[in-house]
Amino acid sequence: MEQIQAEMAALNSQIQILLEERAALTINNNVISGDNDSPQAMVEAYRRQARENAQLSVELQGIDAAIAALEAQIKQKQSKLVRSQGESKQLILQQQLEEAKEVAQVHAQRINQLAAELAAEVRFLKACANQLSPMYWQIYYKPFITGFKTISVPYVRSDGEVWTIVNRIV
Repeated sequence: MEQIQAEMAALNSQIQILLEERAALTINNNVISGDNDSPQAMVEAYRRQARENAQLSVELQGIDAAIAALEAQIKQKQSKLVRSQGESKQLILQQQLEEAKEVAQVHAQRINQLAAELAAEVRFLKACANQLSPMYWQIYYKPFITGFKTISVPYVRSDGEVWTIVNRIV
């Protein structure tokens, strides 16, 4: 991007030089003889001015064409600069997205790890409850723990693009 901006600055500089040259050429430097010159000298002065003006006109057209070409290059570089800035923003967004996905993946892995630990603890508690329940019924006439059929833990899974949190029954 900096290279494009430098090229644009150089083009603008060249255009400015051409504009100054054009302005210097258009200043009317009439070198027509004064009243004391002979008619022959006056005719010659007018002819010389006409020849120079034709050459000057062609030179001014060349300068105008060069300025137009340089301005077209500037517009081209500006559009290229705008495109590259858009692509740069897209790359920055993509990079931020990837970084955020990595952070989310760490959290998802931690959730899955905790879910596995919690499921193991629930199974251990269920084993204890199965062992204690007969004695508990004998003493208190009610169950020790209920609800083991509906216990679930969260689990994060992904198909590559979309992540889903599901409840796994323990």
